[in-house]
Amino acid sequence: MGRIVVGVDGSDASIKALRWAVRQAELTGDTVEAVNSWEYPATSWASMTPGLPEDFDPQAVATVALNEALEEALGVGAAAVEKIVVIGNPAQSLLERSKGANLLVVGARGYSGFKATLLGSVSLHVTQHATCPVTVVRD
Repeated sequence: MGRIVVGVDGSDASIKALRWAVRQAELTGDTVEAVNSWEYPATSWASMTPGLPEDFDPQAVATVALNEALEEALGVGAAAVEKIVVIGNPAQSLLERSKGANLLVVGARGYSGFKATLLGSVSLHVTQHATCPVTVVRD
């Protein structure tokens, strides 16, 4: 029995990737790890945005986003998925988590990027650098 790691940022593409990963795990007997990664904005961007409230907790926000995505994608079946929220670059976090995994699953694109491109920056990066097979779930 192995692991399937799936990147979940709450976008429609990541919800589809999560559903696909769970169906694949049902066929293979693997476990599913849903990973949401967050990072603080770059300094240049942070200086353009209003200050954050003192009680702002990005880890908690990312955890809520992951829980909501799991609930939307799987309903009551969400309990069978291991939830992992980490700080760091999303592509690098997925590559780290997928070491030793049987499969890494990502959506074709998340929230950012140009709509006309075939792959988003995270899916492109992980397909080029992962040490395990990668499935990119497209619309």
